[in-house]
Amino acid sequence: MDQKHLQLALNDGHFIPVLGFGTSIPNKVPKSKIIEATKLAIDAGFRHIDAAYLYQNEEEVGLAIRSKIADGIVKREDIFYTSKLWPTFSKPELVQPALEMSLKKLQLDYVDLYLIHFPTPLQCLLLFQPGEDIIPRDEHGKLLFDTVDLCDTWAAMEKCKELGLAKCIGVSNFNRRQLEMILNKPGLKYKPVCNQVECHPYLNQSKLLAFCKSKDIALVAYCALGTSRDERWVDPASPVLLEDPVLCAMAKKHQRSPAQIALRYQMQRGVVVLAHSLNENRIKENMQVFEFQLTSEDMKILDGLDRNFRYNTADYLAGHPNHPFFDEY
Repeated sequence: MDQKHLQLALNDGHFIPVLGFGTSIPNKVPKSKIIEATKLAIDAGFRHIDAAYLYQNEEEVGLAIRSKIADGIVKREDIFYTSKLWPTFSKPELVQPALEMSLKKLQLDYVDLYLIHFPTPLQCLLLFQPGEDIIPRDEHGKLLFDTVDLCDTWAAMEKCKELGLAKCIGVSNFNRRQLEMILNKPGLKYKPVCNQVECHPYLNQSKLLAFCKSKDIALVAYCALGTSRDERWVDPASPVLLEDPVLCAMAKKHQRSPAQIALRYQMQRGVVVLAHSLNENRIKENMQVFEFQLTSEDMKILDGLDRNFRYNTADYLAGHPNHPFFDEY
């Protein structure tokens, strides 16, 4: 098999490419940039495209994918496309309409993977309307959370899989307790195939990774290169992962970039990893992670960088009884 398309087997029999291209961009970046970057990523060899309703750019990402299909560069079945259910659509009756809305924006018939984006149901104030609240609050600024049972949300996700709207279903930002709640759901038809979480040398998620492996659930890493410091979600003063002296010294030793070291680290741990860039050279460089290996000593050194530091603290969900990041893992 072409090394660029190395894949990991999921617990439902499907396969996920171990390296994915992330499509979230800061608000200040024009959306046309993500069309260009997604096309460049596909040209560079990326076949796993990670997106979400939250990123508000699925029309643009869909356009890029469809143009590469039209050009004969890829077929639809070559692309592994992920979308995510935002918490305002956690009510079971909203799950399928939310996915169908994403598919309409994409102009695709199915997604390869659909994830519950956060285990924090929120009230839906304006359903699929312009100006709807991503983070709904009352007039005093208090978060408007909903009391949906996530097991009911999961049953609606299972229905989307059975209808062929999503080939695979999984979760994102779930802690161990929340994963166990789904796994122990009476009448469970399909386990989550993955849990997509923040994961990088400063937050290596070793306990959550071990738990997921024990349940045959893939761990998918976002923020694997640190973060673009989008002020809506991340403290701009947070440390720059790719400037870490240990990471930089290892990059120099291997004659690679710090980003390539951070991505390779995850792959060798059995983690599916998402790389995010709008820069053509860096997109191509990120695809070169299959060309070298880290030693077990290198891996130990990188494990030692863990400081339980989270870029995406999800403070915007503060006060939610289901907030996932207060448990140890």
